[in-house]
Amino acid sequence: MALEKYREKRNFSKTPEPKGSPSAGRKSTSKNEPRFFCVQKHLASHLHYDFRLEHNGVLLSWAIPKGPALDPSVKRLAMHVEDHPIEYGSFEGVIPEGYGAGIVMLWDVGTWMPEVEDVDAALKKGDLKFRLDGYKLKGSWVLVRTRGPRDPSGRSWLLIKHHDEWSGAVDITEFAPKSVKSEGDFEDILASDTPAIWKSNRPAKGGATGAMLNEIIEKAAALKAGAASKGRGQSSEGRGQKAEGRQTAAPIKKTTKMAAATKKPAAKRR
Repeated sequence: MALEKYREKRNFSKTPEPKGSPSAGRKSTSKNEPRFFCVQKHLASHLHYDFRLEHNGVLLSWAIPKGPALDPSVKRLAMHVEDHPIEYGSFEGVIPEGYGAGIVMLWDVGTWMPEVEDVDAALKKGDLKFRLDGYKLKGSWVLVRTRGPRDPSGRSWLLIKHHDEWSGAVDITEFAPKSVKSEGDFEDILASDTPAIWKSNRPAKGGATGAMLNEIIEKAAALKAGAASKGRGQSSEGRGQKAEGRQTAAPIKKTTKMAAATKKPAAKRR
């Protein structure tokens, strides 16, 4: 029943999010066993980063409003949310309406290892130390619960980077903003879909988030229009070549510069 809250909040006839199957997860037993982790950049009513750690067949999840920071002096608020299914770890796309409506990007992915003997005991205590090995996030980290008068439920945690060769002052959210799955940005993800938020069900309509979404929708519309125009041009060219009995042009070779430009971003070693 670990995913009960997750499923209660969603209408799976309207959202492309995975429902999750009981057999998808696996029991986490060995301290030395690598486990899956991911970070999903989520533009909903507000932009935030969903940090997820695989444990006992589900993805433990925290919503980080400002995203992870590589600077150990920066403590990032991480709000503990409902567990997600393991299948959610590969999800990237558009949630057209309902809970979490907006655009989801797979921002980072990799494995994690606990730096404690007992993960469940560490979670109960509110002090989980671990190592990450992702495209962008690496090295030693800690999640610390900050239960207090403002949050008696204990949902508020802090995500903090430890001092090591992977820590530094670089803002990783700005240095490497794009998807590790599609290598695109929000507008590329939106342009590949036809969601309701193109029309009226926008998750954010005012403020900085609303302005950001409006700009993304405009860029996505331009990308979609450009792709349609290119498709019509290719179709017309194809008909002309067929009429003249000519072969289609050879594909353009990918240059070294192009390959470098499309390489998945990773944080620099510090």
